[in-house]
Amino acid sequence: MTQAHSLSSSPTPLAISTDSLRKVYKNHAVVQGLTLKVGPGEVFGFLGPNGAGKSTTVKMLLGLVMPTSGSVSVLGGSPQDPEIRRQLGFLPEQFRFQTWMTAQEFLNFHGRLAGVKPAELRARIPQVLEQVGLGGRGGETLNGYSKGMLQRAGLAQAILARPRLVFLDEPTSALDPIGRVEVREIIAGLKAEGVAVFLNSHLLSEVEQVCDHVAFVKAGEVLQQGSMAQLLGGAVPVEVRVDLLTPDLLAALRRLGEVQELPEAFGHPGVQVQLTSNADLPLIAQAVGEAGRRLYALTPHRPDLEGLFLELMDTHGETA
Repeated sequence: MTQAHSLSSSPTPLAISTDSLRKVYKNHAVVQGLTLKVGPGEVFGFLGPNGAGKSTTVKMLLGLVMPTSGSVSVLGGSPQDPEIRRQLGFLPEQFRFQTWMTAQEFLNFHGRLAGVKPAELRARIPQVLEQVGLGGRGGETLNGYSKGMLQRAGLAQAILARPRLVFLDEPTSALDPIGRVEVREIIAGLKAEGVAVFLNSHLLSEVEQVCDHVAFVKAGEVLQQGSMAQLLGGAVPVEVRVDLLTPDLLAALRRLGEVQELPEAFGHPGVQVQLTSNADLPLIAQAVGEAGRRLYALTPHRPDLEGLFLELMDTHGETA
C-alpha cells in the first residue's frame, strides 16, 4: 500500500530536460551548451535563424542523432528507448509523403509503425482527419492534395497515436490564415489534454499567441529564454500627445517613469514615458487631466517577439 501510494504521488516528469547538450560535426559545434526544460502540457517555442542548430537539437531530442556530450531526457527517459519513442509525435518541415496512398492508408501505415492496434486505428483515423480539417477526404490519394492539405495530413499523423510530446516544425508554413487559426486551436487542445508541444516556427506572431515559454537560439547557443510574461512583460514605452507640455505635466509624468521628449507630430507635442507596467497606463491620462491639458494620443508600444528576436540577433552578430 505504501509503495503504491508512493508511485501514484510521484511528480510527473518533465517533457524535455537537457543539460549542456552539445553536438559536434567535423570539429564544428552545431549545438553547444544547450540547457532546456519543458514542462508537461507546456507549449514551448524554439526560435532562431537558419543554421542556429534547431533541426539538430530536435533530432537529438527524438533520439535520431546522438549528442557529442551533455545529457538529454525526454518524458523522464532516454529518447533511444522504444517505449519513450512511442509517446512522441513529430511533424518535420520537409515531410516525405507516400503520395500513392490515400490519407486513410497513410495514417494506417504510420499508426501501425507507432504500434497502434488496428481496431483503435479504425476509430482514431476519422477523428484526427476531422480534427485537422480533412473530414470526408480520407479516401482521396495524397497526390491530389494541395500543399496545405498535405500539411494537415502530416499534422494528423503527428497526433494520431495520442503522444504525450509533439514536435512541430513550421506547422503553419503552407496554410492560409484560417488554417493557421485551426492549427492554433489544435495546439490549444493538445495542451488542454496535458500534451507538451515543442514548436519551431518563423511566424513569430503565431508563436506569441500559443507558446507558454520561448527560447531564442543562435549558432547552437541559447541567447535568452523564459516565459512569455518574462520576455514581453517588462517596461512599456508609451507615446503621449497633448496640446501643451507644461513643466507641471512633465514633472508629473517623470514620477511615473523615464520621460523622453519627442518631435512634434500633427501639430501636437509629445513625450515617451517608460512605464514599468501596463497597469500604470491610466495614471498618464490622470496626470494629463490634473495638469489641465488635453490628451490627443496615448499609444503603448508593447514589445513583441519579432522585435525581441531582431534585437537579440543584431546584438549577437548578423542574422543568418
